[in-house]
Amino acid sequence: MRKALLHLKQADPILRAIVERVGPYRIRYAEPDFETLARSIVFQQLSGQSARAIFGRVKQLVADNGRMTPHGVLARTDAELRAAGLSRHKVGYLRDLAQKTRAGHIDFARLPALPDDDVIRQLTMVKGVGVWTAQMFLLFALRRLNVLAAGDLGIRSAIRRAYRLRTLPKPSRIEQLARKWHPYCSVACWYLWRSSDDVLLS
Repeated sequence: MRKALLHLKQADPILRAIVERVGPYRIRYAEPDFETLARSIVFQQLSGQSARAIFGRVKQLVADNGRMTPHGVLARTDAELRAAGLSRHKVGYLRDLAQKTRAGHIDFARLPALPDDDVIRQLTMVKGVGVWTAQMFLLFALRRLNVLAAGDLGIRSAIRRAYRLRTLPKPSRIEQLARKWHPYCSVACWYLWRSSDDVLLS
């Protein structure tokens, strides 16, 4: 990680200031498995507290040996999943994820060996899983170092503030700006997210 931080600090003076203000890189990783992607689906468009409560109930309902499984999801009725707090759409999304995983269309054991674009293509076959969710899986579960979440609102807001832009930058502008961050865009994104935390807590 020292190499990544040195690269970013040398490549971008503004990012260097953010790195020095935020401090050490302390990203929290998740397991690259079915439960992690299912959790992302549950958390969509919900506040953190509400999402954690619903996810806890769903996991208790469908977990097997402490982790959520496709079989556990498919063994429950829609009514049971709705009673845990899931919307009708999210029940459908979880079922689609479970069905595609059980059928082998998504093989979580093979994902670590696939290139980023192939992982995104595979995960976005699931209803309710878009490019952003797939990128978050790459970054936080598969630990890929060069993921640029150019469409993420938190990243766009942090860049607008740090680079003193008049409006929120479009993804194409961020991709242009991030050329000098490669091959450590994930690290840059983490620091940009944390820079927003830093502002809120100051």
